[in-house]
Amino acid sequence: MRLDSVEEGSPRSDVVLLAIDPGRDKCGVAVVRSDGEVLHKAVVPTGDIGAVAERLVDAYHVGRLIIGDRTAAAQVCRALGRRVRVEAVMVDEHRSSEQGRRRYFQENPPRGWRRLLPLGLQTPPRSYDDHVAVVLAERYLALQRES
Repeated sequence: MRLDSVEEGSPRSDVVLLAIDPGRDKCGVAVVRSDGEVLHKAVVPTGDIGAVAERLVDAYHVGRLIIGDRTAAAQVCRALGRRVRVEAVMVDEHRSSEQGRRRYFQENPPRGWRRLLPLGLQTPPRSYDDHVAVVLAERYLALQRES
């Protein structure tokens, strides 16, 4: 596995990305096509990330890993390096959790009496790290289009 900064050039139109939002206890994963279509997303225990990534790479013919550059990134990269042989790129995670949280509520708007509370006062009922992984994939694709 090779870890680089974002390289020059556009992604091929057929490239499938596996984006990972690394964390100490859990990781968000998302399989995203280069056109932005989300094929799969989940939240998995960090200890299982190598096996999960290996299965997703095989199942979706992933061409590139996108990994957030903050919490537990080194630990996750070590786990992936032992199991996955796909080019990896680190992406800046700054404020990605905030964007992922917002996206979670867009896709899962509160119902009942919770819809009356401001979203800023609510905690999502489940982890939204998978939404953060989608944000990281979109950041990578945006950077590729700008290059």
